[in-house]
Amino acid sequence: MKFFVDTAEIDAIAELNDLGMVDGVTTNPSLIKKSGRDIIEVTKEICDLVDGPVSAEVTAIDADEMIAEGRKLVEIADNIAVKVPLTWDGLKACKALSDDGHMVNVTLCFSANQALLAAKAGATFISPFIGRLDDINVDGMDLIGDIRSIYDNYGFDTQILAASIRTVNHVTECALVGADVMTAPPNVIKAMINHPLTDKGLDAFLADIKAAGIKIL
Repeated sequence: MKFFVDTAEIDAIAELNDLGMVDGVTTNPSLIKKSGRDIIEVTKEICDLVDGPVSAEVTAIDADEMIAEGRKLVEIADNIAVKVPLTWDGLKACKALSDDGHMVNVTLCFSANQALLAAKAGATFISPFIGRLDDINVDGMDLIGDIRSIYDNYGFDTQILAASIRTVNHVTECALVGADVMTAPPNVIKAMINHPLTDKGLDAFLADIKAAGIKIL
């Protein structure tokens, strides 16, 4: 499973990228706005930092405006994936941009039917929102599983990009059900290393080493 980082924080992306944990980045205008910097400038810096797809989101809701914004965004770098919403206008923009040869990430997916439409429109990525479904007492993993089955049944190339990942359990479950990609904030990715038995084992090891007076250097 590919790991995308859901942030606009350059330092956080760089830290994970140095460890080989970054296959791409997802961001949006509101995330970049929090940094207080120019959207184009930050997006370009992220694209220069990572080799994989960087999702840059349009702000328009009309198809023609989304297409125009998307064509402007892809001028930033070759690894831009234009992020559009899962609406009819968004699907029109997806079809036009994908026909142009650009990567498109169709976001705000909450049903298998929506995912099927996005694949038919040529989406590179479909982004089901796991956490937001959990918020309304719907199991987001069921949606990932349904999309996986449908895409496998018909050979769609669209990659399932599990979004709204909030916990390390979400990551595990997405990997088990067959998501192609998951995108999560840096703190969730870093929390995947944690386990109390690892901590306990390390403490015991250090105590033994200290008691024995063992030193390598």
